[in-house]
Amino acid sequence: MILVNTGNGKGKTTACVGQAIRALGQEHSVAFGQFMKRDNQAGEQYMLRKLLGEFFYAPGDGFLTKPEQYPAHRATSEKVIWWAKERILDVDMLILDEALYALSSDLIKKEELEELIALARNNDTHLVLSGRGAPQWLIDEADLVTEMTEIKHHYKAGIPAQKGIEF
Repeated sequence: MILVNTGNGKGKTTACVGQAIRALGQEHSVAFGQFMKRDNQAGEQYMLRKLLGEFFYAPGDGFLTKPEQYPAHRATSEKVIWWAKERILDVDMLILDEALYALSSDLIKKEELEELIALARNNDTHLVLSGRGAPQWLIDEADLVTEMTEIKHHYKAGIPAQKGIEF
């Protein structure tokens, strides 16, 4: 199955982590890759590395904020795509967190994501993708799409990101 967690609300990564835990609990093999996110910044990364070892990968440079950062971010995103292609044949579930952000920023190409989707379908591997702004073609292709909608966020009231909540 192809599963997509999208929307402007908080919880997309958390849903991906929960999906990984659920699959592991059923003795499925899981690989979890993160686009954009730097390793060792968030609590889930520590736990995922502990649970998944080499099947967790987060080589990101942070979020793309300036055009001059594009070449480095594209190169890092290509590493995640390569890693994903190597793992997709060996696991029951591949999770690619922030893949949709990478797609909308042109850090990964539509064709690269379509290739991963085809590999997943051809190998009976569940593929979980997250990020804001799922394009319509992906919504149409996916088997399950969940949209997280922000109703209220403490950041807008001036409360900074909290350990264990945002990271």
